[in-house]
Amino acid sequence: MNRKTLVLPAVIGLLAPVLAACGGSDSGSGGGDAIVVGTTDAVTASKDAPAPLDPAYAYDAGIWNILRQTVQTLMIQPRGEGEPVPEAAESCGFTDSGNERYACKLRPGLEFANGDAVTAEDVKYSIDRARAINAEGGPVGLLSTVDTVETKGDREVIFHLKTADATFPYKLSTPVAGILNPDDYQPKTLREGFDLDGSGPYTMSAKVEKNELVSAVFTKNPNYKGTLKVNNDKVELRTFADADAMGAALDDGDIDVMSRTMSPEQIQKLSASSDSDVDLVEMPGLEIRYLAFNTDAATVKTKAVRQAMAQIINRSELVSKVYGSQAEPLFSLVPASIIGHSNAFFNKYGDPSKTKAAALLNGANITTPVKLTLHYTTDHYGSATKKEFEQLRQQLNDSGLFDVSIKGELWKTFRPAEQKGAYDVYGMGWFPDFPDADNYLAPFLDKGNFLGSPYANSKIRNTLIPESRQQADRLSASSSLTRIQDLVADDVPVLPLWQGKQYVAARDDITGTAYALNSSSTLQLWELGRGVSG
Repeated sequence: MNRKTLVLPAVIGLLAPVLAACGGSDSGSGGGDAIVVGTTDAVTASKDAPAPLDPAYAYDAGIWNILRQTVQTLMIQPRGEGEPVPEAAESCGFTDSGNERYACKLRPGLEFANGDAVTAEDVKYSIDRARAINAEGGPVGLLSTVDTVETKGDREVIFHLKTADATFPYKLSTPVAGILNPDDYQPKTLREGFDLDGSGPYTMSAKVEKNELVSAVFTKNPNYKGTLKVNNDKVELRTFADADAMGAALDDGDIDVMSRTMSPEQIQKLSASSDSDVDLVEMPGLEIRYLAFNTDAATVKTKAVRQAMAQIINRSELVSKVYGSQAEPLFSLVPASIIGHSNAFFNKYGDPSKTKAAALLNGANITTPVKLTLHYTTDHYGSATKKEFEQLRQQLNDSGLFDVSIKGELWKTFRPAEQKGAYDVYGMGWFPDFPDADNYLAPFLDKGNFLGSPYANSKIRNTLIPESRQQADRLSASSSLTRIQDLVADDVPVLPLWQGKQYVAARDDITGTAYALNSSSTLQLWELGRGVSG
């Protein structure tokens, strides 16, 4: 057969996949052997992070992709994108005009996988637990607007918010709001190890070696009651050390699907191939990459240093040399196609200019070259990360204004060190919790941000973020969102670099690949099935 490349376009600001070729879950089969999906996302338990799969702690796209298969939420992002819809809930909605009181009614007969009834009190317990644990660097910031949680009977839950929050339905679709059984999760301590329980579409069993998850086997949950159609009986998510090992497993028939993260070379090869039993699915993505700064560190504490880096870095050249057509330059924390996006960094800095950068440094009496180390993770965002940082180093050093070195670390070392402020400048990626501009701004800029950044702008935190959340119509929030982006471009606590597309490669008898990932990079294993080889 000829290889089929499916390109799923963006439509009117919402990234809406369109079925084509082998895609489409309705054609799938629930029987047969387990569908094996490869990933390079590593899940590790360590002294610094002993509870990687606890929803109160986990705040990583790869781990959330495990939680979303097993832990049910009140709301969920719909199959074709758009605003969230009820999942464990039968109905949800604001009950006041100020977006400060949100009520949900659970579906009747909900059960955890072990047969225990799911009640409104379990929902309250789960939300209160995440807030009480308040894990450093965790996802609890998504619940920052919650004041109290009230229950009425077994099926009604009412969230009283401290301030208006039009994005709250989205937040209830994330794993931090997942419904947990109090028998399995203690109220004030994290659940260590790799055990995971819930009321979602699958149960999960883990294979662990040397405190690392080797594979997770998801088995269809017979007690699941929700909106999702599960098109298979079993899926295995198998972890690989790198993209090359994952690709070899696909070629050898050891896995059926290759997901996050393929290398640019693999994608180019699959795109160019005319005779293959593998389908490549290209989808619009909302992933971004950026440099983050410890704004208290002596080397970058002066704003002019950060501004000079923003003035020198050539995003177009970076993307062209490392990612080609698989990414686009990004001039804001908020990616293109998200309502409220503005090209704030381009508006302020224009084209790269050594002359303008030198003027910024001279005006602040900064001695050049400025000596810096850029830190990056070697195993979390794909094999091209090293090449990306080599290009950044070259651009900055070629200006003569910087003396930059780079250093890579494994994610299990990199992430705790970053949170402790060990790095002055470091590279990070962001896969959104939900597709709204608020989720590209508040997690980086609000109090208790997930980076642990010391940067604080009172105008952003106290006025602009709350203002933007008052608007249920997100177009009406654009003025506040644009102002936030302008302030970020001026202060440069983070420096956006690029926005990426996303890809899935699958053997041609696998169906449902068009919906295997949504725009927020959520892996939707329930969509996959087995069909007839094309």
